[in-house]
Amino acid sequence: MMNFIKNFRKDEDGAVTVDWVVLTAAVVGLAVAAYTSIETGATELTADTDTFLQAQDPN
Repeated sequence: MMNFIKNFRKDEDGAVTVDWVVLTAAVVGLAVAAYTSIETGATELTADTDTFLQAQDPN
């Protein structure tokens, strides 16, 4: 049992997987934050454009 614990502690095969999972989660988080920011700005720009076009209506 002690050999198993020592080998398990020295084994680094899963460490790379954990690193990739953490990095992937960070990239996904940044992408969600960027999407939210872009969506908010685009929605506001669309509303402003609509307001401007409604003001230009000659009728």
